[in-house]
Parts: sequence; C-alpha cells; structure tokens
Amino acid sequence: MARRLPRWIRWGLVGALGALALIQLVPYGRDHTNPAVTRAASFAPGPGLELARGACFDCHSNETAWPWYTNIAPASWLVQRDVDEGRATVNFSEWDRPQAEVDELLDVIRDGDMPPTSYTLIHPQARLSDAERATLLDAMRRMLRDSPPIAAEDDR
Repeated sequence: MARRLPRWIRWGLVGALGALALIQLVPYGRDHTNPAVTRAASFAPGPGLELARGACFDCHSNETAWPWYTNIAPASWLVQRDVDEGRATVNFSEWDRPQAEVDELLDVIRDGDMPPTSYTLIHPQARLSDAERATLLDAMRRMLRDSPPIAAEDDR
C-alpha cells in the first residue's frame, strides 16, 4: 500500500506549482528578438569563426538562438538578462558602434571566464579545450587587428 505524503508537503507542492504558473505571467524574458546585423565583425572564415559562433554569438550578437526553455520563467529571465548584458558589453553584430568592453575581450577568453560555466553547462559544445581556446584567441586577435569596432567619441 502506497504511503501518502503529509498534508503540508502536498500543500507546499501545490503552492510551488501555483507560483511557477503565476510567474509565467511576468512579461520580462519574452523579448526574443534578434535585431538586424548592422555591421558584423569580420572574422576570417574557418575554425575561429565557428568557435565564436558556438561559444560567443548566443549572448554577444544579434544571432541568438532561443531554445524552448527560454520561454519558461524563471529560465527565460536568466537567459534574457545574459543576452541583454552580453549584447551591451560586446556585440559582434553591431561593429559599427563602440563596444563597451572590447579591450577586455581577449583577457576574459584567455582566463576562461568566457564562455561562462552557466552557459557551458547547458551548451556542452561551447566548452573550449585549450587548443580551441588558442584558436579562438588567434581569430579574435586577427579580427580586432584587421577590423576593429568603431571607436567611442572620447577615444578619437
């Protein structure tokens, strides 16, 4: 004979499910738009570009893939925040505007801070081996040398 859960656990589960249903009404995290690419960063074709697409572009470009779980709160909130922050920091699709943290780009990749663990846990293809990290860094260096983003007004 199956044992029933205590009443307080059943009510707790009902409350948690109700809260999960209610938070779906919060509109934040549903803006799954990909603005137009105004000027793409000029990566040379090859493995460096493919690594950047797999490890960077979901948050740092206007070419974000929006998987099914980005429609369910609270995951939608976290993904929207990461994409908004990523695009504001460095956006490879808007190379015609100043990039807030382009000077730190190579450092965060070299130090392993990008892509972040929170992203690579869900996207294992974005986990970079040492060789892949070196290839990506080389591609980024060449791209920044040959096609830097527009400079900020105060840098001119």
